[in-house]
Amino acid sequence: MAPAQETRTTTVRLPRPVYEQVKCVVDKRGGEQKISMNDFFVTAIKAYLKMYRRRQIDQAFAGMAEDADYQKEATLIAEEFEYSDWEALRLEEELLEGETAYAAHAAR
Repeated sequence: MAPAQETRTTTVRLPRPVYEQVKCVVDKRGGEQKISMNDFFVTAIKAYLKMYRRRQIDQAFAGMAEDADYQKEATLIAEEFEYSDWEALRLEEELLEGETAYAAHAAR
């Protein structure tokens, strides 16, 4: 059993339509695993934070697309691995061809 996490209490003011929608969702979970309004908010906030972090990561990668130094380094790395990438692809194709031949022979 996971240890209880330390919590903080806060007050949130919601527009009435938002509150009513949340209450409706929480109340309708009769047959499913019941959740409290607090659990709903915690889950929603965690989902938002996950999306927010993802956007930050995406923005950082987008910046890399415009960074000339990064593009130069990425090209050099790709060139260094070009031979091994093609070799790996060739070996995988040979493996697949061998499996196909074995399957055809075994089906006879």
